[in-house]
Amino acid sequence: MDTILFNGSIITMNPAQPRVSAIAIQFGRIVAAGMESEITALAGANTIRHNLNGRIVIPGITDAHIHFLGTTGLLHTVDLFDVPSLAEALDRVAGRVAKTPTGDWIEGYGWWQERWSERNFQFPTRQDLDRIAPDHPVFLRGRSGHAAWVNTLALRLCGIDRDTPDPEGGAIGRDSSGEPDGILYEWSAMGLVSGRIPPRTLDQIADQMRDTQALMLSMGITAFHDMDDPPCLSALQVMRERDELRLRVLKQINQKYLPAAVESGIRFGFGDDQIRIGGLKLFADGALGPRTAAMLEPYEGEPDNRGIVVLDKEEITSLVITASRAGLPTSVHAIGDRAVHDVLDAFEAARLDETARGVPRAARRHRIEHVQIIHPSDVGRLAALDVIASMQPIHATSDYQTADRYWGSRAAFAYNPRLQIDHGARVILGSDSPYDILDPWQGIYAAVTRRRADGSPGEVGWYPEARLTLEEALFGYTAAPPYAAGLEDRLGRLTAGYYADLVVLDRDPFAIPDKEILSIRPQATMVNGQWVFGGI
Repeated sequence: MDTILFNGSIITMNPAQPRVSAIAIQFGRIVAAGMESEITALAGANTIRHNLNGRIVIPGITDAHIHFLGTTGLLHTVDLFDVPSLAEALDRVAGRVAKTPTGDWIEGYGWWQERWSERNFQFPTRQDLDRIAPDHPVFLRGRSGHAAWVNTLALRLCGIDRDTPDPEGGAIGRDSSGEPDGILYEWSAMGLVSGRIPPRTLDQIADQMRDTQALMLSMGITAFHDMDDPPCLSALQVMRERDELRLRVLKQINQKYLPAAVESGIRFGFGDDQIRIGGLKLFADGALGPRTAAMLEPYEGEPDNRGIVVLDKEEITSLVITASRAGLPTSVHAIGDRAVHDVLDAFEAARLDETARGVPRAARRHRIEHVQIIHPSDVGRLAALDVIASMQPIHATSDYQTADRYWGSRAAFAYNPRLQIDHGARVILGSDSPYDILDPWQGIYAAVTRRRADGSPGEVGWYPEARLTLEEALFGYTAAPPYAAGLEDRLGRLTAGYYADLVVLDRDPFAIPDKEILSIRPQATMVNGQWVFGGI
């Protein structure tokens, strides 16, 4: 026996044995879990014994939706999350300008005009940035990830002017005279600028990713499902070659790389239990923040706006079936109720095709990412089609005011994993970092209270009937995500045969008031039987 952890309160996520006091670990896996007396009897002369001194242990947390490269970028660019005003946002950008050589790009993440005290929810402009950065091209992604704010120099360097047509699936914001106003909507328009920013080398990215990994391990995150482009995968492999990678990764394949994946013969699960291929990743629509989420009915107060359809139903159906026939499931970003409806129709067609080919549902673990608002008639369809609901509890508390403003009473069906669980769907939870807060404990708190850290919108939370139990929230972050990765028989539980990926907490989340969930801090994190953060 390599290691024994004893004298603890170990939450196993194994319904047949919910809590134990000790576990035995050998070759990175748990070989026994149970009472302290029976487990310590397995120790040999060279066994390392760790006394937990009554501490709580949970399985390692999986962030089931993250942009790892983007999160890394956030840690090394201008942080505009939760700034209360345009003035402060500009001050932060100006601070970076002062430290950056003239002509170099300034990048940032996280601005959200809905939270600003000025402008009455109006978007900022290029002129705002021009006042503080006339000689540096500036590209700042919004919190939703579906809009960018740029200055005049960035537009000029990228050849964007009044005569530039809107790209398919996106839009260039324009002022009353038809000139670009500095806001780019959706990835295709944002890419007109972001594609001109000089890329970092893989070694530089891998160096920066070490910081991101260390932060995640300190939060108790031991695995993640990544939605970024291939440079992320390449840099992760550089980390692995250096023997620096400690996290487990499920890597999705974005749409434009599907032909290469199909031609290469890559299938779901290709790789190993540290880095493995997931499936195709598509975008059906935009996001709530810039009001580009595709809706069945118009946004409140905007009778001509039903959002942007990035891929129509026929395209999604064709791509999902193509991927399925190549051995790949599909994950589709769908925010608005029209997008969710169209994606469900596409998955229904794909399930019929799979049935005709004799492919069992478990062989194609399709997902909808976000499911932020769903039409009442579609609520039970994810369960009926065995489509995973990949949701982010922190979005509900981040967005509730905007959802109330633009979706009105429809918001009762927004950000609601409770609906999916009650209808029998598989629900997995994550952060969508860097577009929302990475910390899983804030996500768990949001899931069980439907409140922000400051207590708003009140003691019972926003649409309190959508709250999850603490058990459900922890399950969504630990035992549920491995199914989406094809690892459910060896990851996400602390029982015999499973990887020794675990987190030692400073308090028992089941024995404290809900508010204290926010201040839970992991004291140690183990992956594959080795301490990778802290220790005992």
